[in-house]
Amino acid sequence: MKRLPAIIIIISLTFSAIAQEENIKTGWNFGALPAVSYNTDLGFQYGAFMNLYHYGDGANYPAYNHSLYFEVSMYTKGSSIYRFMYDSDVLIPGISLTTDLSYLTDQAFDFYGFNGYKAVYNKTFEDDSTRMFYKHNRKLFRFKNDIKGKLAGEHFFWNAGLTVKSFSIGSVDIDKLNKGKEDDLLPDADGLYDKYTNWDVIDPEEADGGLITTLKAGLSYDSRDVKANAMKGIWFETGIEASPSFLSEEGFARFYAIHRQYFTIIPEDLNFAYRIGYQTTIGGNVPFYYQNQIITSVLKGTVSEGLGGSKTVRGVLRNRIIGDGLLYGNLELRWKAIRFNFINQNFYIGIIGFGDFGMVTKEYEFTLPDDETMAGEPADSYFNPDKDSMHLSAGAGLRVVMNENFIIAIDYGKAFNDQDGDSGFYIGLNYLF
Repeated sequence: MKRLPAIIIIISLTFSAIAQEENIKTGWNFGALPAVSYNTDLGFQYGAFMNLYHYGDGANYPAYNHSLYFEVSMYTKGSSIYRFMYDSDVLIPGISLTTDLSYLTDQAFDFYGFNGYKAVYNKTFEDDSTRMFYKHNRKLFRFKNDIKGKLAGEHFFWNAGLTVKSFSIGSVDIDKLNKGKEDDLLPDADGLYDKYTNWDVIDPEEADGGLITTLKAGLSYDSRDVKANAMKGIWFETGIEASPSFLSEEGFARFYAIHRQYFTIIPEDLNFAYRIGYQTTIGGNVPFYYQNQIITSVLKGTVSEGLGGSKTVRGVLRNRIIGDGLLYGNLELRWKAIRFNFINQNFYIGIIGFGDFGMVTKEYEFTLPDDETMAGEPADSYFNPDKDSMHLSAGAGLRVVMNENFIIAIDYGKAFNDQDGDSGFYIGLNYLF
C-alpha cells in the first residue's frame, strides 16, 4: 500500500524552521490531517482524522486534561474506519478513563492460519492462485471502556474494563473487488479461510463471527514521567480478561502481563525503551476470530491485534503469529533529533531504530484434516509438524510530534524469515508503547 499523507508537507517545513524555546500550551489545541492512500484491490482511501487536546491552565503540560480523537476514512471499494476515542484523567476525580467507539470494515483481513510457523506460508499461493488467498472479509463493531484508579502510593493502580466486540466474518467478496476493473481481475477461488472452513479446521459455529463481551480486572505500576514518550520510568500491568458465557457466544478467560521500561541516555533528547508482553488462555475456548486480539489497557492505534504488523512485530505479516498463548517484545532507541516552533506550536522530529519479536507459547487446538477431507491437496503445503519458534524483525522509523502528544509515526520493518513475509511500511499515530 502506498500512503501519501499531508505530513510530508510538515516534514519539508522543518528544513526552514528555526528552533525556538518551547511554549507551554494552554486551553484547546488540535492536530488534523487528511487520510489518503491507495491499494490496487481496495481502491483509494479518503477521509480525515483529528485529535483535540485540552491542557487547561498549562500547569501539567505536556500532560493534558482531555483528549478527543476522531477519524472517518474509507476505501472506494468498501473498507472503512469510523472511530471516536476519549481519554481523560480529570473527568472523574481520581479516575483515568479511556473510551473507544469504532466500526471497522476490512474487505481483505489477513489470515495465515494458527500457531505461527506450524501454519505454512506459501507465497506462490498469492502469486499463482489469487492475491486474496490469505484474506477474508471482516466487520468489527467495538465499544471499549477502561478505567484506572490509584491503589496505594503514587505509582500503584487498579485497572478495570468492559469491552463489547461484534465480529462478522466471511469470504472475500471477489465480485466487489473486481467491480470497475477491465483487467488484472481477481479469480473466484477459495482462500485459506474457505479451505479451513470446509475442512472443519475452523469450527462451523465460529466461521461467521459472533459477539464477545469481556470484563477485565488487574493491577498496574506506572512511574512514567510522560505518557506519550516517557524518558524514564516503568509501566507494568497484569490481570485477567474474562468473557462470561452469559454475555457472549463463547466463554473463556485469559491472563496477561505487559512490562514496559524507559531509560534516559541523553536528557530530553535520547532514550531507550522496551516492552515485553505475555498472554495465555487459562480457561474456556477462545474462538478463532478473537485469537488475534492483544490485551491492552489503552489502545495506541486503531486496533491492538497481531502478532505481526504495525503494532506488534513490524515487518512480519499482519496476524502471522496466532495462538492460545503468546510472547512478544519490542526494543526501541528513540532520538528527538530536531526541535522547532511553527504556527505557534512546539514540534520535534524523532528518529527511532527498533527490533521486534514474538512467538506462540500455547497452541490453538484444532483437528487436522485427513487426506480424504483435503481432497488430495498435500498437507505439507498448509501444516508444519514442528513447533513454533521466535519470529524476528528490525527496522527504523520517523516521528513528527506536535506539543509532545500529537504524533505521526512512520515505520519500516524487515522480517528475518521469509516464512514471515518480506517487509512492512506503516504510517499511523503514536509511539508503539
